[in-house]
Amino acid sequence: MTRLENKVAIVTGAASGIGRAIALQYAREGAKVICADLSLHPHSENATPTHEVIQQTGGQAIFQQADVSNTAQVQRLVQRAVGAYGRLDILVNNAGIGTGSREPSALHEADEELWDDTMRINSKSVFLGCKYALAQMLQQDPHPSGDRGWIVNISSIASLVAIGGIGPYSASKGAVSSLTRQAALDYAPHRIHINAICPGFVRTPILLAAAKDPALADEYNRLHPFGGLGETEYIARMAVVLASDDVRWMTGVVLPVDGGYTVR
Repeated sequence: MTRLENKVAIVTGAASGIGRAIALQYAREGAKVICADLSLHPHSENATPTHEVIQQTGGQAIFQQADVSNTAQVQRLVQRAVGAYGRLDILVNNAGIGTGSREPSALHEADEELWDDTMRINSKSVFLGCKYALAQMLQQDPHPSGDRGWIVNISSIASLVAIGGIGPYSASKGAVSSLTRQAALDYAPHRIHINAICPGFVRTPILLAAAKDPALADEYNRLHPFGGLGETEYIARMAVVLASDDVRWMTGVVLPVDGGYTVR
């Protein structure tokens, strides 16, 4: 499995959940991975850090602490990738927060600080990641295919369909999906592929507690034609495709990976 061989990838939010699954899958496919997150163990202090798992299985990976909503820290993140491995080929803008999902509220009841935090962490971080990754990709030698880079933004089905009570989150992910399409158009002449994945309800630490409620478990089954919550692996496999030569003639796609949720 070497579909990403000779590629250097940054994965944000790599310590757990979807980001961890993507980082591990990228390493299996031959990529050198910079695992970025606020800390090594954001959800489980006992879990082996993602970059150490990769190293223990023979892959190449390093950890970089980063608040991806902070300009200077995103710049340092890109510089760390280039300093360690000489270039940057892939950026996965995955880091984000699911504010409002546990206690949905109508928009007139939404807290302004919650709105600001959600837009900063979910949307501004994608802008910053793209900004500094694109600058690096433009100045480095292209691959033999002529491609200069691949950006995979993790959006949400909430950017495609309405889900009650999560206005700030939906807006933040709508910005991600729109920015993906715009950037794809602007950088297509430079052979930089920019696509987004819109996960459905995936079995991550944020949702696991809720899924233990029998009523909610039944609801998840009803909402997804394929039944129940998705697995982080499903998102990771599509993230491999979108960073590989398989997307030779593909950019600006906002792809739901959602167990059929959005076709209902």
